[in-house]
Amino acid sequence: MSIVLHGIRNCDTMKKAFAWLDGRGLEWRLHDYKKEGIAPALLEGWVARVGWEALLNRAGTTFRKLPDAEKADLDAAKAMALMLAQPSMIKRPVVVAGDALLVGFDPDRWSATLK
Repeated sequence: MSIVLHGIRNCDTMKKAFAWLDGRGLEWRLHDYKKEGIAPALLEGWVARVGWEALLNRAGTTFRKLPDAEKADLDAAKAMALMLAQPSMIKRPVVVAGDALLVGFDPDRWSATLK
């Protein structure tokens, strides 16, 4: 199974994910938003599968620093526009492994899915 982690290399949560995968001997590849960006079609597919609410990182600094007007009345289109403009607003990591799509670092869910 091919495992692709989508996120930002220097994020602390990403570093935990790297260590978790390495500790289990799983091979993975990083798609770094800062260097490679995010394709609109890929983000749309994720939103269709898990919802924009699961993907938008409202706790992150980038989102919190937005003017209130940009944070108000969020819907899928507005959230996607924010995430495309600033991919650091996408919750990290997003893991694509075969048909599985995991959002966020959750060792229990990962153990059940990534083998």
